[in-house]
Amino acid sequence: MSFTLAIVGRPNVGKSTLFNRLVGKRLALVDDQPGVTRDLREGAARLGHLRFNVMDTAGLEEASDESLPGRMRALTERAVGEADLCLFIIDARTGVTRQDLVFADILRKRANGRVVVAANKAEGNAGDAGFYEAYTLGLGEPVAISAEHGEGMDELRAVLEPWAEKFENEVAEVELEEDEEATDRPLQIAVVGRPNAGKSTLINKIIGQDRLLTGPEAGITRDSIAVTTKWGERDFRIFDTAGMRRKAKVQEKLEKLSVSDGLRAVKFAEVVVVVLDTSIPFESQDLRIADLAEREGRAVVFAANKWDAEDNRAEKLSSMKEQLDRLLPQLSGTPLITVSALTGRGLDRLREAIEKQHEIWNKRISTGKLNQWLIDMVASHPPPAPGGRRIRLRYMTQAKTRPPTFIAFCSLPEDLPTAYKRFLVNGLRRDFDMQGVPIRLELRKRENPYADRKVHRATKLRKRAGFKDNEY
Repeated sequence: MSFTLAIVGRPNVGKSTLFNRLVGKRLALVDDQPGVTRDLREGAARLGHLRFNVMDTAGLEEASDESLPGRMRALTERAVGEADLCLFIIDARTGVTRQDLVFADILRKRANGRVVVAANKAEGNAGDAGFYEAYTLGLGEPVAISAEHGEGMDELRAVLEPWAEKFENEVAEVELEEDEEATDRPLQIAVVGRPNAGKSTLINKIIGQDRLLTGPEAGITRDSIAVTTKWGERDFRIFDTAGMRRKAKVQEKLEKLSVSDGLRAVKFAEVVVVVLDTSIPFESQDLRIADLAEREGRAVVFAANKWDAEDNRAEKLSSMKEQLDRLLPQLSGTPLITVSALTGRGLDRLREAIEKQHEIWNKRISTGKLNQWLIDMVASHPPPAPGGRRIRLRYMTQAKTRPPTFIAFCSLPEDLPTAYKRFLVNGLRRDFDMQGVPIRLELRKRENPYADRKVHRATKLRKRAGFKDNEY
């Protein structure tokens, strides 16, 4: 990436829409309601031949105290200081407002002239007046764009090009898709849980900086924010997700979008960390979230947060493990790590558990070991014989990993009871040390290579006896 561009401006001027346009994906949540974006979201942008890193920021608020708007503004100001260039967005249809003038003054002081002004929503003639008003900000010649319709992108590229040459003589020619296909890519984690369980605070402690917006208010996080960091000896890409409430309680469109974004993060993760509030662990919503991760085929680790506030720790831990085995038998043996996002206690054990679950998720067992294991399992507990017909389990192999998926060939797969199939899955989990990861077992009927030969011989015998086709 040649430089870092921070998109700034007051709420609801189209910053997230432009961010999505530049990265070529709908990564940031977009809604007509102002103030949707709260955290910093980064992405790899492409504009013509330019390649750069872009940051979507929260709408600049006039608050400067410790309130939520004040903390959002502090986070945006930090992005302004870290970025190589700021793209100041105004609404061309509204024109320059008092807020725009205030924030233009902030950028003059903090950005040291590294500012480009863009008048968004300038499609048609309705934005002409606002575009010309942008000259009064005193931040240079503005560029008219429409992030929604993709207008003015070539003009924006022409304005950014001299800055790209200034920050780096050679523009990086690496394709964005190559990063996704790299063999040494970071281990991808999704941190999920109910609102106010401490997910963002936990991630901030892991990366060692206040990168994500936190506070006592429930539901601060809206977007699924990805943060790449070195944790221990390897790189991790950690997705912070919005708190997931019960579906019946999710009524607002914006919260539905936030939850949907979190579910998408779960689907693309390799390991899902379910953060529990130790004061009320394993509520129905925690169970639904963990079950979702299992159904999506992801490795799971439970992080019991706020452990520093717990008094009867030994009794509490024993109770939580009993609840885990009883309420989530499909995730029996999943690691339950006690942590404190405030103090950082237990983070090393959490990282070790994540790495171990990722290793198990990628585990492959040889066919020879599987079939010897299958012989022993059938000998100790033969499958039932429904209707007097004996079911023969003949052969077993592992089809794939991520999650571990096995295929067993048997004589009557449709008649094998679900309980016996569960018996085999639990045996795989126990005997091959695959606790805490989803295991898929598929039953197939092995084809008889002599079936067609028998039918052909019977047909020849009927013809020899003088029978015609379809005659009995």
